[in-house]
Amino acid sequence: MAENLTVSLVAADRTVWSGEATMVIARTVEGDVGVLRGHAPMLSLLTDAVVEIAEVGGDVVIAVVDGGFLSVAGDRVSILSERAMLASEVDVDQARAELDEARGLIGSGGEAERRVRRAEARIRAVERVR
Repeated sequence: MAENLTVSLVAADRTVWSGEATMVIARTVEGDVGVLRGHAPMLSLLTDAVVEIAEVGGDVVIAVVDGGFLSVAGDRVSILSERAMLASEVDVDQARAELDEARGLIGSGGEAERRVRRAEARIRAVERVR
């Protein structure tokens, strides 16, 4: 058994982060899940939310994903999302503008609510880094 997790956070267009970690916390459609070394294999759907990756050296990587998949197998964690970014890449002013716009569309369908969740997740990611 490996001493650490091997983690890959991958967006459709790039690898956002990869490396060794001691823990990963992500939000699935069933709720939050924490993954440590020796975790049982799993495959789950992610929601639009913040992902936390505890690096081996003690730092925590904060990222945000627009849904996707979380796969755990043999101390390897893969987080796959069409769009993912590190908190440091989030333009918080743009995220707040997107949130305001999406809130104005509430009641016009499910897409507005998803846009609200995405914008809120981006803002939370930045706030966790501060």
